[in-house]
Amino acid sequence: MHMEVLVEDSSGARLIDILLPAVIGPHGQPHTWRVHPYKGIGRLPAGLSAKQDPAKRALLDQLPRLLAGYGKTPGIDAVVVVLDTDQRDCTEFLKELKALLRKCRPAPNALFRLAIEEMEAWLLGDRQAVLEAYPRAKKAILDGYQQDSACGTWELLADAVYPGGSAAIRVVGWPLPGQIKHEWAQEIGPRMDVERNLSPSFCKLRDGLRRLVA
Repeated sequence: MHMEVLVEDSSGARLIDILLPAVIGPHGQPHTWRVHPYKGIGRLPAGLSAKQDPAKRALLDQLPRLLAGYGKTPGIDAVVVVLDTDQRDCTEFLKELKALLRKCRPAPNALFRLAIEEMEAWLLGDRQAVLEAYPRAKKAILDGYQQDSACGTWELLADAVYPGGSAAIRVVGWPLPGQIKHEWAQEIGPRMDVERNLSPSFCKLRDGLRRLVA
């Protein structure tokens, strides 16, 4: 099976790239994939016929065009769309995404998966991996985290592992937050055990991918 994987940002795409072989096996044995990072989540247009600016690289802005195109493209067996919920209601968000898919003629075989609240929840789902990557992490902060809660997830991880915490990152501003998220994906991702992860939203991604390729 060949999959196209769409992710809203480059740090998330890097994490997915690292974890996919652990979830479904090495690339090409027998499944293949390409991971496409976008520049933010954006907003869903009104419909498939809405005029879309190809220069906009936010994922939701481009998603109607992408799904419609993949549905007509031979050799693409599935499309996997990975998004943060941020402050959205996950049930309503999934309904919107599935309604969009139904408008495609033909519709691709698509799997939508949401990180609750942000993809850093998946990193926090493997406490052991976090501590292996950052042995001096503040365990009290990690202990106080409620898995997949809307609590300012990346900020909490920063408070646990980054000198000066999220406040120090905010003072410097962009592009440091993105750089730090890349570092977390690179340092924590390879240490993660996909079988022990406590994040329900990560487990839904893992199990959904395995059903997809079964």
